[in-house]
Amino acid sequence: MENEKKQLHCISCKVDITNLTGSVVFDCPSCDKTKIIRCNNCRDRAVKYKCPECGFEGPN
Repeated sequence: MENEKKQLHCISCKVDITNLTGSVVFDCPSCDKTKIIRCNNCRDRAVKYKCPECGFEGPN
């Protein structure tokens, strides 16, 4: 079986966050079923994101 490395992408801007400082991965604050992945740039600018599982929108 081939061991593939899963790439992580920001949920807002779709940039690959591998090795980007200040990026975060956390469970959806509403449903806990999906990992929310955010790059530092989108976090700093408070860019909106939407959980694909439950529709929760954040930040704010």
